[in-house]
Amino acid sequence: MSTPARTDAPAGIDPRGPRFGAAVNLVLLVAVLLLGTSPAAYVVLAVIVAGFALGAFGGIGRTWQGWVFRTVVRPRLAPPTELEDPRPPTFAQLVGLVITGAGLVLGLAGVTAAVPVAAAFALVAAFLNAVFGLCLGCEMYLLGLRLRAGRSAA
Repeated sequence: MSTPARTDAPAGIDPRGPRFGAAVNLVLLVAVLLLGTSPAAYVVLAVIVAGFALGAFGGIGRTWQGWVFRTVVRPRLAPPTELEDPRPPTFAQLVGLVITGAGLVLGLAGVTAAVPVAAAFALVAAFLNAVFGLCLGCEMYLLGLRLRAGRSAA
């Protein structure tokens, strides 16, 4: 009796899920920019930060955007043609958390310009992911793997 091969890679995810989440964040980040430095901008940015925290620490599938995708959007779509490793998008959530979290904390500390600046940086990344499927945080994750592999080979 043979045992299945063990892999360290977690189960794959539908790659359309993170793109959907990026599209939702894109809309929310536009709202932050339109709201400027008003209290409402801080609230919307806090919602974004909370979503990134859920994704960074619980995995990409644990975000509220992921829940909406799984329960509302995905049942209406054909099955994905391929699945992707959830680790790069989960790392991307951490990158988003650092950027938007820093903006929120600095904004609450009185550096009000940090809120729209952080939102603008995150908006660029969300736009690239939602529209073109280019996940900057995922690319950072893969670059880190290549750098680490290069160091261990040397």
